[in-house]
Amino acid sequence: MNRIGDTWNSGNPYEYFMGRWSSLMAPEFLKWLNISPNLEWLDIGCGTGALSEAIVEHCNPLNISCIDPSEGFLEMAKERLSINGDYIVGNVSNMPIANERFDIIVSGLALNFFPNVSSALSEMKRVSKLNGTIAAYVWDYADRMDYLRYFWDAAYQIDSKSRELDEGIRFPICNSDNLKNTFQQAGLSDIESTFLDIDTIFKSFEDFWNPFLGGQGPAPSFLASLTKELQEELKVNIRNILPVESDGSIRLLGRAIAIQGKHK
Repeated sequence: MNRIGDTWNSGNPYEYFMGRWSSLMAPEFLKWLNISPNLEWLDIGCGTGALSEAIVEHCNPLNISCIDPSEGFLEMAKERLSINGDYIVGNVSNMPIANERFDIIVSGLALNFFPNVSSALSEMKRVSKLNGTIAAYVWDYADRMDYLRYFWDAAYQIDSKSRELDEGIRFPICNSDNLKNTFQQAGLSDIESTFLDIDTIFKSFEDFWNPFLGGQGPAPSFLASLTKELQEELKVNIRNILPVESDGSIRLLGRAIAIQGKHK
C-alpha cells in the first residue's frame, strides 16, 4: 500500500468529516477542566478553532494564542473567534514563544499527531507558568469512536492492509493508561483523567458516508486509494452493519480520553 499520511490542510473537508464532532466535544472538555476566568490560554494544534472558540465562549480568557502548522486552519480559526488572539504558524516541537507565558495550555484531538509526545510535553512545560495547567484530549480510536471504528472494521474485511492506517492501532497514546504514564514521566503533578462522551448523530446513511469522500486524512485517503468496485463493496458492508433508527438516522457514540496535570 502506498503511504497515506495524516495531513489535514484544508478546513472545509475536515469540518465536514470531523470538525462538527470536535465542536461538540470541546465544551465537554472545558466543563470537565473547570478553569477560572481571566487567564492566558494557549491552544496547541488548534486546527480550525473548535476548542479555541469554546474557550472564548465558556471560559472568559484574558487572552488566547493559537498555534498550528496549517495556515489554512489558522485562517478558519481567526474567522471563528470573537476576540483578538495570537495566531502562530508552527508546531509544538519548537514554539516561538517565551518561557513561562501561559496559565493553561491545552491541545484538542492533536496529541497523537505530535511526532514525539514526551518532547512536546517538555516544550509545553517550558511555556507554562509554574502551577499552570497542561491538558489535552484525544479520540478513543481503539474502542468507542464509533464513527471510525465501523469504517476500519469493515475496511479490514476489504483489505487487510487497512490496519496499517487504523488510528486505533497506530496511536497507542490514545489510551487512558498510556496517557497517564506519559504525563507522569513528563513530571506533571495532580494528574487526572476521564472519558468524555458525545452523541454523533447522522441524519441518514449518506450523512455518515459522504464525509469519507473528502480525500483528506487516513480514512478518506484509504477510501480514495481503492478501486471503484472495492469502494462500493466497502460502502455496502458498512451500510449493512450500522445501527439505523426507524427514521433513517444513525446515532453513534463519540468518546474522547481527557487528561490534565499541573506544572509544579
